[in-house]
Amino acid sequence: NLTIMSTKIIYLDNQATTAVDPRVVEKMLPIFTEHYGNAASRNHSFGWAAEELVDIAREHIGDLIQADSSEIIFTSGATEANNLAIIGAARQNRQNGNHIITLKTEHKAVLDTCESLEKEGFSVSYLDVQKDGIIDLDKLESAIKSETILISIMHGNNEIGVIQPVAKIGKLCKSKGILFHVDAAQSVGKISINVDEMGIDLLSISAHKMYGPKGIGCLYVRRKNPRVQLKAIIFGGGHERGLRSGTLPVPLIVGFGEACRICQESMIEESAKITELRNRFLNGLNDRLDNISVNGSMEHRLPGNLNLTFNSTNGESMIMGLTDIAFSTGSACTSATIAPSYVLKAIGLSDKQAYSSVRFGIGRFNTGEEIDYTVKRISETVKRLRGVAKS
Repeated sequence: NLTIMSTKIIYLDNQATTAVDPRVVEKMLPIFTEHYGNAASRNHSFGWAAEELVDIAREHIGDLIQADSSEIIFTSGATEANNLAIIGAARQNRQNGNHIITLKTEHKAVLDTCESLEKEGFSVSYLDVQKDGIIDLDKLESAIKSETILISIMHGNNEIGVIQPVAKIGKLCKSKGILFHVDAAQSVGKISINVDEMGIDLLSISAHKMYGPKGIGCLYVRRKNPRVQLKAIIFGGGHERGLRSGTLPVPLIVGFGEACRICQESMIEESAKITELRNRFLNGLNDRLDNISVNGSMEHRLPGNLNLTFNSTNGESMIMGLTDIAFSTGSACTSATIAPSYVLKAIGLSDKQAYSSVRFGIGRFNTGEEIDYTVKRISETVKRLRGVAKS
């Protein structure tokens, strides 16, 4: 029945994943049946053609973050990239120290990876954020010790959309000689990133958050000033400069590259359009409903993200009452659990407020009509739920 329903459902969960852009699909299709060579096959034209396609994609990805294409290491997504960056850097630099700094609001792919390193004897500081979700740079600086080897802080938060002052953190890391890893799964392709200007040594990207296919991502690994070395966590064949063995999924890589090329071409106007839709959405809700609050800084926020608390309403009840609109109560990676969002708790929300909060993700394919319809439906549903709550 989903095929019939999906034409009517409005998709507003673009932080969880995005639809693959039709232009990306078009680029990928011939790779499955015509240019299906193994990019590591050096003895014939099928392998050479595949390698060339991979090189072109690497260029597009590098261009988007102002990096050299040789600094792009393909992975299965940002989760694996985070694992490779954090575990790889920690093990490689163990002789220099055993201390890592991160935030309590990071994605589980960072938090769980750090926890696994604690079992290996590493020490991790999980820092608080301020009420707006942004780190206090003085607190970050005072958390640094002589044995600190890595700081891992995400660029744009997957739940509350807050953008951290990455360039300032990068500058601090550089001045102390500490490696700086950034999980940029939510921000790449939506806001401008320059790895040199921002002082980033390691950067994780996922294609499916930017209108590319699932199952492919990459880790940017700086090659000079400083040359970053990592210990591999996957072995066999020595692909990707020995950092990530395994046959390259050429169709996915080509799609990833094309998604980056499109983002680079349209980022400025697309971000403006999405920000406008987001503001239209928030203003529409504020006109019809009271007692709504925005979670996280509005000033430093990803264009498409709105995380809202509808006081005196339950988020799950809203989702059940709005089956014609796809949105979520938080991170797609933790939505199987019923505990309140740890990100919302970290910015000071009570359990009750956290359970009353939902996340909307506006993306490339959303329209003004969809936003207006969603405002109308949410207003009706929240009023009904609040009426039930009062009675």
